[in-house]
Amino acid sequence: MNIVIIGGGPAGSEAAYRLAGEGYTVDLVEKENSIGGNLNNWHQLFPDRKSAAGLVKELQQRLNHPGITLHIDAEAREIAESAPGKFAVKLSNKTVLHGSAVLLATGYKVFDAKRKEEYGYGIYKRVITSAELENLFTNRALATLYGEAPKRIGFIHCVGSRDEKICNYHCSKLCCVTAVKQAIEVREMLPEVEIFCFYMDMRMFGPGYEEMYREAQERYDIKFIRGRLSEAAENIHGQVVVKVEDTLVGKPLRMTLDLMVLMVGMEAADGSGKLAGSVQVPLYPNGFIRPADPHTGTNLTARPGIFTAGSCTSPMNLTDTLTDARSAAWQIKKWLTGSDKHA
Repeated sequence: MNIVIIGGGPAGSEAAYRLAGEGYTVDLVEKENSIGGNLNNWHQLFPDRKSAAGLVKELQQRLNHPGITLHIDAEAREIAESAPGKFAVKLSNKTVLHGSAVLLATGYKVFDAKRKEEYGYGIYKRVITSAELENLFTNRALATLYGEAPKRIGFIHCVGSRDEKICNYHCSKLCCVTAVKQAIEVREMLPEVEIFCFYMDMRMFGPGYEEMYREAQERYDIKFIRGRLSEAAENIHGQVVVKVEDTLVGKPLRMTLDLMVLMVGMEAADGSGKLAGSVQVPLYPNGFIRPADPHTGTNLTARPGIFTAGSCTSPMNLTDTLTDARSAAWQIKKWLTGSDKHA
């Protein structure tokens, strides 16, 4: 039996590897020209600081399996039920793939920081996103970004998350720990720089995350200020002047930064809604795919034979994404063997 997996990020790649190991044939569809998804934009992972590029390479090697056919530079456009229990997936290159099950592993997209105009992204040259900072780490370019090493850096949490103004009420889960990890990396590269993190609430939910947060304060002298940024402007020297209220002490702060990093959140990928809609799979209001049941059917959907894995259903860290992918592979096997036909 053949399974079509849409999305070649960590979830889709892991599920393909597991299903191929069970003897199924798999068509893995990826719209970019390589697998890895958003993982390709990371330098180091948390909490162990493992190389992201190394993990992508490992995922690529796992796909060298005779049961897996990889379709890159091909975007899935539509899913249709071609016969009872059979699905046809139409690709942008006119190819039509057929499968007895379809796994949606379409992942997420990074919030566009230009939508928060008050932060000055795209207007002030010393305002960048957390994704762009990862690239600077990879290329060892942070110290020379503006011709000289920055002396003071501010990290702004929850950009595009928990924000009523842009109707993103959800927490992206990874922004807090990403800020902590990046602040530590900055300290290691630039020992003399002042580092501030401006947060709403520190949500360090994963194993080793709280310890990393404590280490950032005690060992790396990173300062955490509870308060949302209210205003950012550029001075005549090109630095960013920010106004923040410290809500713990109830006092306003005004600070000049040589670099401001926006911790951009996660949103539903553009293609998820269209693909889900083509087979009548409902979405959450925020655009993520709604599972059949949030407790017992997280990999199942309202449409029998259509499954989900990874952050197409909600923000997830990498560990949970890979675990979810293995769970999805197991659910698909149960479906195909007839031992768990869900309604």
